[in-house]
Amino acid sequence: MKQKNKKIDYSKWGYLFILPFFVSFFIFSFIPLVDTIRYSFFEYYRSGIKEVGPNFIGMANYISLLGSDMLKYAGNTLILWIIGFIPQIVIALLLASWFVDARLKIRGTQFFKVVIYLPNLIMASAFAMLFFTMFSTNGPINSILMSLGWISERIDFLGSVFGTRALVGFMNFLMWFGNTTIMLMAAIMGISPDIFEASEIDGCNSVHRFFYITLPLIRPILAYTLITSIIGGLQMFDVPQILTNGQGTPDRTSMTLIMFLNSHLKSRNYGMAGALSVYLFIVSGILCFFVYRMTNDNDPDGSKAAAKRARKQRRK
Repeated sequence: MKQKNKKIDYSKWGYLFILPFFVSFFIFSFIPLVDTIRYSFFEYYRSGIKEVGPNFIGMANYISLLGSDMLKYAGNTLILWIIGFIPQIVIALLLASWFVDARLKIRGTQFFKVVIYLPNLIMASAFAMLFFTMFSTNGPINSILMSLGWISERIDFLGSVFGTRALVGFMNFLMWFGNTTIMLMAAIMGISPDIFEASEIDGCNSVHRFFYITLPLIRPILAYTLITSIIGGLQMFDVPQILTNGQGTPDRTSMTLIMFLNSHLKSRNYGMAGALSVYLFIVSGILCFFVYRMTNDNDPDGSKAAAKRARKQRRK
């Protein structure tokens, strides 16, 4: 008699290993998310020792936020994100292209990688305190400029809209461009060297090779970088909070959406805070969807476009 082959099923062990993640996600992420959405439809706040609610008020919190300064703070958040992200992605692309280009023969690339990544390891709060001290009216930057004779009066960097926004954007750039550079380097190193060699044989220069070969082939990593940067920009809080002492000075031009959310949490207005959180969730989802659609190439070889053109010609 032939003995039947026994098959061992290991799939149950896979479910067992991923179970802790789903349990922790359900407890610490999913339940708070549902609770936040639920509170957004209620009037729930404290006035002194008196607690009001929770009373169901429907969409009143959402309508009230649209009539507040939320859109102004959204514009501030967008401006601060653009100031930090544009130089970040440009410098990261340039550095990544230079470091992986074997023809340049750059020495000490490992050292440069460590140096540019170090600011990412520093806490944002410590970074903000450092810049607050350096660029204050009586700080070392003003002292150095006056000792060199470049200025006659001390500059109030944090007292001007341009100065405050520039400092916030510069700090975000310094903290994240190293991480972006490392990711883009890994993406470029994943491109087959044969493609670059073939382009050189065809007479392709460095600029054409960068725009027509490198950028299209690292599009997935660029999409990931942009999406994570958008999410991080919407969550911008610690740097402007510490730099402006939570006031968004001058004239609330550096007040971000999360700082606005934090002010509602301080006043224990949980209904308004929940509604603002839902707005942030929806906006980030929409922006990430559009970025993914714009950067995702569903027709890398052009076959779908060619077939579509052929169908149109046959119909004519």
